[in-house]
Amino acid sequence: MPSAESAEPWLRGTEPDVPAVGRAVLHALQLADEDLRKWCGNLSDREVNARPAGAAPVAFHVRHVARSLDRLLTYAEDRTLSHEQMNLLGTELDPGATRAELFAELNAALADSTARIRALANTNLEAPRTVGKKKLPTTVGGLLVHIADHTQRHVGQAITTARIVSSDSRA
Repeated sequence: MPSAESAEPWLRGTEPDVPAVGRAVLHALQLADEDLRKWCGNLSDREVNARPAGAAPVAFHVRHVARSLDRLLTYAEDRTLSHEQMNLLGTELDPGATRAELFAELNAALADSTARIRALANTNLEAPRTVGKKKLPTTVGGLLVHIADHTQRHVGQAITTARIVSSDSRA
């Protein structure tokens, strides 16, 4: 039987001071961090930028996780995106990232997001929010759940790409 430390974050009994939805989102981000480090943390700079069969590189997925957290939390906080956030969105596929840069950006985004999620978890999750230029309707809770879902989706893609490029480099 696995110990609490080896179990996934949601089974460790952590974050008991955070209401359930926020706690689940924090656990999803903790798992994302652990999985990205396990599967992508030892890739070379060449491997994080590789695009097997034209697929998005690991670098894109790590950047996108970090930057989309900021954008989605901005909407959850009922604010509009800044010019800087929009400019960064356009650079997520840029080549030439180093693994160190990617994980430094991810670390900063996860620390910032954790504080913001903790604050939002204690608000009215049914409060209406809008997303994007079209102002599509959602709620604070909808955005928090999407953060967990969206992050995990990109982590899975990063892991798949990492496994392909790391096996290519050993051939």
